[in-house]
Amino acid sequence: QVQLVESGGGLVQPGGSLRLSCAVSGSIFSRVAMGWYRRAPGKQRELVASITSGHDTNYRDSVKGRLTITRDNAEDTVTVYLQMNSLKPEDTAVYYCNTAPQGISSIWGQGTQVTVSS
Repeated sequence: QVQLVESGGGLVQPGGSLRLSCAVSGSIFSRVAMGWYRRAPGKQRELVASITSGHDTNYRDSVKGRLTITRDNAEDTVTVYLQMNSLKPEDTAVYYCNTAPQGISSIWGQGTQVTVSS
């Protein structure tokens, strides 16, 4: 059974940094694009960053220059990272990883909470 496990969230002050991690087992994931999504309170989940198997990246305009997505394709496990710098209160959300540009509905994980507040 495929499982996505996100970690690294927390409470940080505006301007601070966090690094999120997501591990998923299964060799197929090394061949597909992966993404980080977020769901803010009262809003729909949105894709904020994605990375192809060839490490090409794409970002939502609101996070360009502040968030960086990377990936590590091991033999049977893919780990996707999201380095978050210069965080703003509007970045507060639960962050999830999944395939991109659309997540596979059956494998959404619990997500990791990021709260940006002074």
